[in-house]
Amino acid sequence: MFPERFAPVLDELQPLAERFGAAGHRLYLVGGSVRDLLLDRGDAALPDFDFDFTTDARPDTIKRLVSGWADAVWTQGERFGTIGAKRGNRTYEITTHRGENYTPDSRKPEVEFSDDIEIDLSRRDFTVNAMALELTTASPTLVDPYGGAADLFARVLRTPLAPEVSFSDDPLRMMRAARFIAGYGLAPEPALVAAVREMHGRLDIVSAERIRDEFDKLLTLEHPASGLWFLVDTGLADVFLPELPGLRLEQDPIHRHKDVLTHTIAVVENVRPDAHPEFDFRRTRLAAFFHDIGKPKTRSYRKGRGVSFHHHEVVGARMTRDRMQALRYSNDDVEQVTRLVELHLRFHTYKMGWTDSAVRRYVRDAGPLLAELNVLTRCDCTTRDERKAVVLSKRMDDLEQRISELAQQEAMDRIRPELNGNEVIEHLGISPGPIVGQAMEFLLEVRLEEGVLGREEVLQRLDRWWAERSGN
Repeated sequence: MFPERFAPVLDELQPLAERFGAAGHRLYLVGGSVRDLLLDRGDAALPDFDFDFTTDARPDTIKRLVSGWADAVWTQGERFGTIGAKRGNRTYEITTHRGENYTPDSRKPEVEFSDDIEIDLSRRDFTVNAMALELTTASPTLVDPYGGAADLFARVLRTPLAPEVSFSDDPLRMMRAARFIAGYGLAPEPALVAAVREMHGRLDIVSAERIRDEFDKLLTLEHPASGLWFLVDTGLADVFLPELPGLRLEQDPIHRHKDVLTHTIAVVENVRPDAHPEFDFRRTRLAAFFHDIGKPKTRSYRKGRGVSFHHHEVVGARMTRDRMQALRYSNDDVEQVTRLVELHLRFHTYKMGWTDSAVRRYVRDAGPLLAELNVLTRCDCTTRDERKAVVLSKRMDDLEQRISELAQQEAMDRIRPELNGNEVIEHLGISPGPIVGQAMEFLLEVRLEEGVLGREEVLQRLDRWWAERSGN
């Protein structure tokens, strides 16, 4: 007898199961939905609840059976045995039992259909995902030939077949192990860890896009730390993030952590989903991950003499851009995360208090990334020195207070000169050209240093600048 929380799922799926049963076919709910129902994670009433099925019916038969039941059907995955369907707001994927495997040097599976549910489940990544709930029997039946339920409650991560076989089928599963370790608190069995250490180089055949997507899923878990350590300890990070293991060798005298890698993972964990009402969590987690990537190349840091902020900003931003482009992140992601990495040390350059000018420059440099930068900066102020932690937190509080106060007086999100280029041309009686740009730079400096002065005062400042420049 299944717990009461299964009832909404079983009720919703009964009409579909009856169609398959009446046609002499079996239908099984598989994958994450079975796992999460057993754990009581998720809510079947939510529109984004994941429903995947497997069946002994072939794709042509699946299409026929869902016709008239589904509002829409799509067949992009038909050659892999998958038919997609939509009914109301819910999406369903129904796949013929498979016995697929990957050839050693291929990124794409060779799909073989099967009539055996146990063969299908054996080709899945981990035992906790190799469970099925048969819906076409007189009463729903859990099919668990590889002990997934026991592993789930014992918090063990295993593969249905030997890990070498599973990871040969799809090397991305080695990265996925990191996500299940972190997301479900599972302890990998020694044989799995040994296989990843031996086979991590096979990740090379996986596309950058798939690696990127799996990394994003890990990085946006509530607590990704154990998964990130798994990537480093098994050698997986060497394949797609070769800079990461180097952070472990770099001492961290500033934050008093064991090394820069320990500090980096702490900062990633510090970035919480509810850190700010108007920030991008994934983007800020990425910036936290990359924020110190340039430190091994900053020699003054290595010698314990403190960081050269400008050098660290330039090196870190360049390395972040290169790595994110290699992982095929979007142009927007690359630009925004790189900018955050470039700016994250600005906070530490204002140690004598926040003047109006300093606040304006900080806000101007951050632009639309101000919320993300503030969250990143606050999360980066992590140290085992409690006194220093209190000081840094107070300085961050002061900065945010000064931003709020100044924003009430000025349009802080639109810091620009009080004159535009056409007004400069008209007032000075000059033609368009480089001189106009120089005048605008001067006026921007005036705006940043002194705030809003009014048109009359700004024109006088422009006249004096022009007279000094012209030697009059």
